[in-house]
Amino acid sequence: MQPNAVVVRAVDRLDADWAAVSGLLRDYHLQTEREKARHGVAEPGGSGAGLPARYQAEVDGPASVFEEADVVVAEKDGRAVGMMVLQRSGRDIEVKRLWVAPAGRRQGVAAALLAYAREHAERAGADGLRLSVWDWRADALGLYRSQGFAIEPSWEARERLVCLRRPLP
Repeated sequence: MQPNAVVVRAVDRLDADWAAVSGLLRDYHLQTEREKARHGVAEPGGSGAGLPARYQAEVDGPASVFEEADVVVAEKDGRAVGMMVLQRSGRDIEVKRLWVAPAGRRQGVAAALLAYAREHAERAGADGLRLSVWDWRADALGLYRSQGFAIEPSWEARERLVCLRRPLP
């Protein structure tokens, strides 16, 4: 393995890395809640004094909450710097909770996670990848478009979420 290489792998149900996943999820949700407050997006169950219960449950017990999904971490120099959750959604695989810690950004971590997602979806016989992202996350939208995702009619009930899909060969 090359120095500074990004390693992407699924987290095993018995893996000790669940603590790292929990920390990445906490950071993801806290950042998202701060952004939603700035953009005037109210979520049911949000109190302003922490995470809504459904997100706190992910932080507290990701292995059980995502029991039916594949949880993936990206590591750089032996540290978990990114993650995502891959879940079957009809004929597609949905990418959820894609997050790269600030220290891992602009180093190919998100692209490596998306490459893993494509390979996973192909192995699973899926027709495509799909995801949703808040409309104010311009960098993420640019990344997804550069990776072959295109905007689709929304399957989300929440306003300001942009739905994207990438067909697979």
